[in-house]
Amino acid sequence: MSVAPTPELTALGLAAILQAGQIGLAAWSMNRDGLSKWNAGPRDSKPQFSDLTGRLRRAVDNHFEALVFFIIAVVLVQFTGSNGTLTAACAWAYLAARVLYVPAYALGWSPGRSIIFGVGFLATMVMILAALF
Repeated sequence: MSVAPTPELTALGLAAILQAGQIGLAAWSMNRDGLSKWNAGPRDSKPQFSDLTGRLRRAVDNHFEALVFFIIAVVLVQFTGSNGTLTAACAWAYLAARVLYVPAYALGWSPGRSIIFGVGFLATMVMILAALF
């Protein structure tokens, strides 16, 4: 029996695909900077990254941190049966914020990057609160 994923689970799956894409984009930027040997090697020492590569790598790290909270939010919503319009809207807001965060960080948008992060983080926290209360 096949069951369609909830909007929250769909957003989570797409967030994972986004993360994979971010990792690939950061790797492409490293290779473009002439760091393909380092990128493929044991990475014993850290080279000097271009500004773009450094930002793309930090955006990957930032999404890993945010993704942990989003996974918790989705799990709570799913297990408590709290799915609804609010949690679905929050899940899509999180995903949209994370998509926008990549160019915002890569291009050094300030304070836009922080505002975009805040939207995604707030959406995640609302999902958690909706599941708990």
